Amino acid sequence: MNNMEQLRFNMIEQQIRPWDVLDSNVLDLLKKVKREQFVPAAQRALAFMDMEIPLGHGSSMWQPKLEARALQALALGRVDQVLEVGTGSGYLTALLASQAEHVTSVEIVRDLSDMAARNIEALHIANVTLAVGDAANGWGNQQYDAIILTGSVPLEPAAFLANLKIGGRMFAVVGEGAAMAASLFTRTASETVQRRVLFETSVTPLVNAPQPQRFVF
Repeated sequence: MNNMEQLRFNMIEQQIRPWDVLDSNVLDLLKKVKREQFVPAAQRALAFMDMEIPLGHGSSMWQPKLEARALQALALGRVDQVLEVGTGSGYLTALLASQAEHVTSVEIVRDLSDMAARNIEALHIANVTLAVGDAANGWGNQQYDAIILTGSVPLEPAAFLANLKIGGRMFAVVGEGAAMAASLFTRTASETVQRRVLFETSVTPLVNAPQPQRFVF
């Protein structure tokens, strides 16, 4: 086992498994999709660390264990249509694309979308559509089997809940400051969405996310 593979093995065994990621499909995928190929060259030594990795423009890659928990929670199938809001370096996009039929990923910063495009094309991943735009208030009228927001939102993201098919799941980090929780939303009927709080965490807020009404005295 070379040094890079040893570091990957350690990441999975020491960070990800202990965080209750036991789905063999997810664990196998983390071995297959090389995380270091999506990390900016200057940060590559941090590729397997239990930390967020800065990408510039105020954006960052999630901790590996958060990426893995999100994948496990969404439980994607081969026919699923996925919407990702916040492409970043394209790593999570590539993981999603490896499990789903198609991923549409929207990034507000063109430089990041361009970087993700280079990373994804280098691996010959063909079932991804990248878009540049502000998706903080939803993205089009298409219905998706799964949605993931890579930036936190202070309120339940109603605009995206409307884009979920019946049976569809959405992973989102909801809350502000120290009071954020990763949640899985599932549309169980046309007018019914269930929310399950998975764990507490903290991630960078989604740019332009709708804000709660503030009281001014």
